[in-house]
Amino acid sequence: MPSTAATSWRRNLGRRCGRRGATPPSARRNLRRRRRRRNDLRRRSVVTRVVDSFPFEVDCLDPGFITLSDGIRIVYTLWRPVTDRKVPVVVEMVPYRRRDGTVARDMEMAPWYAGHGIAYARIDIRGSGDSEGDLADEYTQREQQDACEIIAALAAEPWCNGNVGMTGISWGGFNSLQVAVRRPPALKAIITLCASDDRYADDIHYMGGALLTEQEMWSNFMLVKKAMPPDPQIIGEAWRRLWQQRLESTRSLSEIWLRHQRRDDYWKQGSVCEDFSAIQCAVMAVCGWEDSYSNFVPRLLEHLPGPKLGIMGPWSHSYPCRGAPGPLIGYLQEALRWWRHWLCGEDTGIMDEPLYRVWITGEERPKPYYLPGHAGTWAAEEQWPSPRIERRVLHLQDGRLSSDPGISGATQSVRSPANAGRDCGRWGGYGGSCPDMAIDQRREDGLALCFDTEPLDQDTTLLGAVELDLLVTVDQPHVNLAARLCDVYPDGTSALMTYGVLNLSHRESHDHPAPCPVGEPFRVRLKLNDFARLVPKGHRIRLAIANQHWPILWPQPHLSTLNVVLGESRAVLPIRPSSPRDREVRFEEAQIAPPVPSTVLEPGHDSRVVVDDVGSGNQTITLTSDHGRTRYEDRGITVSSSNRDVMSICADDPLSAKLVTEYRWAVASGDADMEASARTELTADETHFSLSWLLEARERGRLVHSASATQRIRRDFA
Repeated sequence: MPSTAATSWRRNLGRRCGRRGATPPSARRNLRRRRRRRNDLRRRSVVTRVVDSFPFEVDCLDPGFITLSDGIRIVYTLWRPVTDRKVPVVVEMVPYRRRDGTVARDMEMAPWYAGHGIAYARIDIRGSGDSEGDLADEYTQREQQDACEIIAALAAEPWCNGNVGMTGISWGGFNSLQVAVRRPPALKAIITLCASDDRYADDIHYMGGALLTEQEMWSNFMLVKKAMPPDPQIIGEAWRRLWQQRLESTRSLSEIWLRHQRRDDYWKQGSVCEDFSAIQCAVMAVCGWEDSYSNFVPRLLEHLPGPKLGIMGPWSHSYPCRGAPGPLIGYLQEALRWWRHWLCGEDTGIMDEPLYRVWITGEERPKPYYLPGHAGTWAAEEQWPSPRIERRVLHLQDGRLSSDPGISGATQSVRSPANAGRDCGRWGGYGGSCPDMAIDQRREDGLALCFDTEPLDQDTTLLGAVELDLLVTVDQPHVNLAARLCDVYPDGTSALMTYGVLNLSHRESHDHPAPCPVGEPFRVRLKLNDFARLVPKGHRIRLAIANQHWPILWPQPHLSTLNVVLGESRAVLPIRPSSPRDREVRFEEAQIAPPVPSTVLEPGHDSRVVVDDVGSGNQTITLTSDHGRTRYEDRGITVSSSNRDVMSICADDPLSAKLVTEYRWAVASGDADMEASARTELTADETHFSLSWLLEARERGRLVHSASATQRIRRDFA
């Protein structure tokens, strides 16, 4: 995102790295290294160029209204090019409040599209922002039906050429795929970012059949978002009545999610992996390796039958033109080429691009965040899965990964403490200025069972998913397995490259889990998350196996011992040779439209604090994000928000695990001043989860609504 600070940073970088006399003339090697470092930093700049001149003038309609078949009125903002020609429209539907929630990103992108001839409609979905109705849950069939009606209504507008695209990041990426399954006639193409094709196995709720703590943080966030009122400037005097209706219908969505701990019909609805062939329109899938949803891009490229492209960059949960870590790309230009091809019938050359354009992360030591961005380079694959990639089999021996199976039958054991996993980062990390990325893994490796290669005799590029085939025994019926692949430096630094987890009760099926056979050997097959990384010559590749992964995973009730049978267990690594087309991957510089006029009244900050009580063995991790207070001058709205997540556990007692998550959102619009805050707590005993939540809403500081509940929900192998 452009700013005075960002521009100043770039100028200062040039002075630091390029001044004469910085290196003695005799030290030519150091000078070359410094120049390479300078050029690399420039390539990874996070600066985005603001563009305020477009081929078309832009008209903005706010609010626009669409009445659905059941009488509910949906509200939207529309940016449209000023032209006599009919134009296509791109639709984005999310519940994050277009007037005061996503306004910063919307104003940086939607007018840019409209200025280049593509109308853009930002929809408040049912029960959110200024739209009527009840936001009962995420990704409902009703939401998908609403989208089909909205697409039809916009396609029928006299200014529209009848062709509609759909896009969005996260929620909007999910529902773009889900609506594509329904095939509304006007929907010709989608761009889905940071989403998933599988709501159970690869979303914020469960991973490998194990409960993600992020689920409760997410539910607490949505508890507040759902409880906020419509904008009085848009709705008028009815806003309080609609707010009260919304508050009375608001409960924690975790009450639903925790009652579906296996992959049942609840999760299958909206999971497009149930039938990829149902999607016939063109699909561009975009994500970044630092995002938790990166697996969906290669899966879509493998399984979708229709036209498709994939872009995988270094970013976290953000748009590639405005997020972090860098380098950023001209995402809006790529999207424009896509929309013009599929919605306007123009030959933009977009479908001549390689099927999969992917960032290969280069050598860099682990850090809690990455500014200005990652080292690395772009690569290209014409097919996915790629026939060019070698599947190298390495066998687990005594502390080694070897091409030789060796003697089988011996075992190695691990019994990780309940707080193992602390340094593996956050499931939903952002990695820009927020310190939530994985750091040096040496602590975690010491709490795991490790297998190393010999030092590599040449630079090795890995692209794809590592597959494990393990023969194991356990001493408990309920065990979580966590496997990490690390790049180990000659000095011992261990950098996390990828990981995967599996609730071993789900080893055969997420639909029908079964207890582990205690003391009896059984097979475990686990695919780790897709990744791409260059491992330099002289480094080692390490496979680390643990049976705890806190605080990303909720622990099973008891500590366990996991035994791996050597010689009978193996890892398959995806080794990628370079391609001549790698050099062809080029993106334009990142661009955005002028940001919304705003004044930062109070700056924000992020922190991650870990406290280990040596006496009690208790560990507490506190994540705090204060997003500050900002006034949007063009609409007279002031917003502020903050969240705090506290995760505690005792090393020898998994049942001591406790999560407390708090979130607050305040909006002042015109004469109205509203705030909602929520607190959710999750604990568990051997048989049940205990979920407690509290929601409070205030107007001008006065409490106008309070609701709370405590639920005991039986553990179902989780």
